[in-house]
Amino acid sequence: MKNYRTAQFQCEVLAWEENKIRESLMKIGAAMGLDTSLNGRTALVGGASQGIGEATVRLLAEMGASVVLLSRSEEKLKTIAKSLPNPKSHQVLAVDLQDRNLLQQKLAEVLKKTSIEILVCNAGGPKSGPILSVADSTFLEAFETHILANQLLVNLCLPGMKKSNYGRIINIISTSIRQPIPNLGASNTIRSAVAAWSKTLSSEIGNLGITVNNILPGYTKTPRMESLLSAEMQRSGLPLVAVEEAWRKTVPLGRFADPREIANAIGFLSSPAASYITGVSLAVDGGRLSTL
Repeated sequence: MKNYRTAQFQCEVLAWEENKIRESLMKIGAAMGLDTSLNGRTALVGGASQGIGEATVRLLAEMGASVVLLSRSEEKLKTIAKSLPNPKSHQVLAVDLQDRNLLQQKLAEVLKKTSIEILVCNAGGPKSGPILSVADSTFLEAFETHILANQLLVNLCLPGMKKSNYGRIINIISTSIRQPIPNLGASNTIRSAVAAWSKTLSSEIGNLGITVNNILPGYTKTPRMESLLSAEMQRSGLPLVAVEEAWRKTVPLGRFADPREIANAIGFLSSPAASYITGVSLAVDGGRLSTL
């Protein structure tokens, strides 16, 4: 128990030091004309209970934003919210994206009290497998989760963005929109649909000063990657170490990303410093994409 408490205390000290360093860097950036502060802004982050979503929640909170944490896992969301800077300024929205009626009802209640100026659309991808094996129901579920839910979230949040004269919409999709990934037939398809939806949206609302961009994560140490590794082990018959090594060799930087590294790109695109960037799909993949 003593060792556990010591380790916990050390983690708390490290987190405090990291926040102080980040605050100092933000002040330096502001002095140099690079404004990355999100003080006074409210963000909604999907998939907030783990992986890239959780890392994004933590970063945006550190940057000064109040965050609405969206996911199905209410207890996980509450635990994360309590651990954030200024915990009372954050809210939990526990709902399944496929239940759009409930999503609309719950988010409408949130929007009665605050405007959401930063929307991070993020949700888990469909299960792996070759495209010809994908069931109709899998395609339909993916469309509901990634297109219809995104559309609903934007329509609900857009009035607040207009009112605040500030809007950032960021979609977390995949490098597969530029280079389809083998054995991810459903995911390749739906991610590309989101990219087309996003590009269209960026051109339609750009005159409002609202930006719309995509993040394309590469191999990132998340539960989603763990499930894909497991599926590849079963498909290929190779052990985990061999599959990981094969994937790692395709990354010029020679390693998998930490979720925080993906969140850093999301944080920048959320900030005032990214005010003239829209309609972009930014790969954060360690150089793995072979396309230009």
